[in-house]
Amino acid sequence: MLERDDLPPLQSLVVFEASARLLSFTAAAKELNMTQPAVSQQIRSIETALGVKLFARIYRGVMLTDEGHSLLKTTQKHLKELRDALQKLQQKNRHPRINVATDFAFAAFRLMPRLPEFRKQYPNIDIRIQASQSEVDLASTQADVAILFGDGQYQGYRSERLLAERVYPVCSPKLLANIPPIDSMQALSSLPLLKLNLEAGQQWMDWARVFRLNDANTTPPEPVMEFDNYTLLVQAVISGQGVGLGWSPLLDDFIKSGVLVPLEDFAVTSEHGYYMVTSNQQALSDPAIAFLQWIVSTNDKHPITP
Repeated sequence: MLERDDLPPLQSLVVFEASARLLSFTAAAKELNMTQPAVSQQIRSIETALGVKLFARIYRGVMLTDEGHSLLKTTQKHLKELRDALQKLQQKNRHPRINVATDFAFAAFRLMPRLPEFRKQYPNIDIRIQASQSEVDLASTQADVAILFGDGQYQGYRSERLLAERVYPVCSPKLLANIPPIDSMQALSSLPLLKLNLEAGQQWMDWARVFRLNDANTTPPEPVMEFDNYTLLVQAVISGQGVGLGWSPLLDDFIKSGVLVPLEDFAVTSEHGYYMVTSNQQALSDPAIAFLQWIVSTNDKHPITP
């Protein structure tokens, strides 16, 4: 039986939990801001102290042994309890805070313009926005709430659709003023198109699918410019450099103000959309519930079904 002095250091257990969860010493090192050899050394120290193998080394990775699975379950349970206890102590005299994970497009065009309203209603709740251009990794964000674009299928998480995907071409008024009416897909294909580059796994609509859903007999031309960031693409559209794809209601504020013009005749919908995603493993805090109720209330003018 292990005595108190024989217990592995807390840091070693943190390293073990990350390595076991990610099944990669390299990924654990990146997450913990350590080197891969340092992670390997910590794991060897625990295995030596316990006298058991926690990992089986395989080609290009590791897998947990039965003993490793057993220790992971216990470690995750008690690390969570420790984190929760420390968080409660830290926040005892602070405002409650919620972490919201989403992509740059939703954060910039939908969430940030409306956050002053939330803070006015809930002045004692602080919000931390975790925005990413890449697909959000739910396991590593530690977010209380995630607002994600996709099909709503997130294993181990609850999801509720907030906004359905409705897409249409958008351009600036000054671009439209200098061209004939855009009354066909052929006319649309004659315009300079701006493209958003997608990473593997991302499910946003693209020009090829817009043309296909409009039963076009032509394929879209090569884009004149490509962007890895949707915010930059929108700025290029606003400045009159071409036509981009707009997601409703992300760009509604620009359209209502006349900064952008939607080409509604070519609007398309899909089964995808933005979903509110929360963990099945953890009960929602009161601040998180308040935020979810508020974000739904901001959607009253935009039905969640196509």
